[in-house]
Amino acid sequence: MALALTDIHKHFGAVRANDGVTVSIEPGSLHGILGENGAGKSTLMKVLSGFIEADSGRIVLDGQPLDLNSPADAIAAGIGMLHQDPLVFLPFTVLDNFLLGTPGPARLDRISGSSELARMSAELGFDFDPLQPVRSLTVGERQQLEITRLLWLGAKVLILDEPTTGISAIQREQLFSVLRQLAADGLIVLFVSHKLEEIEELCNSVTVMRAGQVVGAAEMPIAPAELVAMMFGKVIEEPGRPEPMAGSEMLSMTGVEVTAGTANMTNLDLTISAGEVVGLAGLEGSGQRAFLDTLAGLIPAQKGRITLDGIDLTDLSYRDHMDSGVHYLPAGRLEEGLVAGLTIEEHVALTTRDQPFFLDWEAATATAEASIEGFNVKGVAENTAESLSGGNQQRLLLSLMPEQLRLLLMEHPTRGLDIESAEYIWSKILTRRESGTAIVFASADLDELLTYSDRIFVFFSGELIKVLDAAISDGEELGYLIGGRERS
Repeated sequence: MALALTDIHKHFGAVRANDGVTVSIEPGSLHGILGENGAGKSTLMKVLSGFIEADSGRIVLDGQPLDLNSPADAIAAGIGMLHQDPLVFLPFTVLDNFLLGTPGPARLDRISGSSELARMSAELGFDFDPLQPVRSLTVGERQQLEITRLLWLGAKVLILDEPTTGISAIQREQLFSVLRQLAADGLIVLFVSHKLEEIEELCNSVTVMRAGQVVGAAEMPIAPAELVAMMFGKVIEEPGRPEPMAGSEMLSMTGVEVTAGTANMTNLDLTISAGEVVGLAGLEGSGQRAFLDTLAGLIPAQKGRITLDGIDLTDLSYRDHMDSGVHYLPAGRLEEGLVAGLTIEEHVALTTRDQPFFLDWEAATATAEASIEGFNVKGVAENTAESLSGGNQQRLLLSLMPEQLRLLLMEHPTRGLDIESAEYIWSKILTRRESGTAIVFASADLDELLTYSDRIFVFFSGELIKVLDAAISDGEELGYLIGGRERS
């Protein structure tokens, strides 16, 4: 089933998200769609998968022109999309989510559905408990479930939008193995990414987009420098390690015990200094999230004492932590950090502290416009959070941080961002150290951990197993520890 998109146009007001995009893909292809954040990749894939309608253009699959007005139209034609944040219903079970969109009578055959889930997941090498709540699955497991569902519904073109964001290295290897097998079986796999190394490793062809247009296409392999030049119109240099700025003690944990989910951390005796950057490393679900949630006041420590700049935070609420100078940027931008449907200026109004009973919309608009300019957000004050690209959502979250912070907590701060956007985000984050803010961040990117951390806390199987000096550590040592072993 060959696929052709011809002269696709999609505008959002004055923004030309897709400006005459033409792409042709052969059956059995692992085809990369590469570009910086805001290049138009996700918009093009949403047009192809029926989530939004193009203003003009033509889509042809297997010689047949398609009129796609909804995701249901797309899946009926054999096109399915795995979004960067999998579209699952968190309160439902694995089986309930698998059966979503099933054609046929209103009453679902759950016995047959459970059998099909077991059969397909076994073929793909996945392992699900059909009665497990999806809320308890990792991001990688939710992706696996959505892939299984789309294939069961008949997808012959599978679109994956930044699928490796927030998943473990093991899940990434498993995902790539499945995608290679699907392509070998004749499916078209469209792999949307900004990560050059993943395109090089997985894809056999690539289309590069910039500013809503196709600026290049190539068969793999191709020199990474050529791809970077096409993506950004210039060569991007690798960032160097920032100079450490650690000062006096800011955070102290004494005899702390945390038990939550798979985390079982006991006897935590740690200190973090003002201006210090601490990275949290480990496979997904190894305890990093529980550690961050404890420091943020979202879950209580079972034992011990936590102090911040002399303030006893033990047993205090999340709001009390915020009032004490703690700020948390979670990985789920729209699920936990922003509010879908609200505009940038409405987010500014929500985060304004000590405001009068009536909102000062004129001040909120002015602050929103200043934030857009100061953090280089590609949008206007009236844009909703969900209309922004991932990189711009992250910039918006950074712009909403309070001016004075003692402790900044972040989970995957550059998740889904291209090289240039990631460097920009870190430039903004690191300025916080100058006023003494301590920074703690979790990341699945070993290079990010080694580049920006002063120390790295390594988690394995729910426990903190090692503290590393990032300046004298390397990716090999860190990789061994994440897997639960010391380098021999």
